[in-house]
Amino acid sequence: MSGQLGHVTMTGRGEVYSFTTMYNVPKGFEEQKPYSVALIKLDDGPMVTAQLTDVDSPDIKIGMRVEMVTRKLREEGEEGQIIYGYKFRPVLTTG
Repeated sequence: MSGQLGHVTMTGRGEVYSFTTMYNVPKGFEEQKPYSVALIKLDDGPMVTAQLTDVDSPDIKIGMRVEMVTRKLREEGEEGQIIYGYKFRPVLTTG
């Protein structure tokens, strides 16, 4: 409440706190159904809601580690303008 705002860099990593799979979807998302949406508890503190990507619904688990990625959200208009945004995918492990 001090009125002093600052820039905070976040890691974009966290874990699935809760999730659901969408079968009845809003207009503009019909081509993506079914898809899963999760409440993500970020390592940096806040919680965000986002669509999950690169994972099948049966493989999603509470506590699963995820990371933010930029992905296509939808297309708009007669020209098919692509709208990008953030989604979360399982953390990729190496080795």
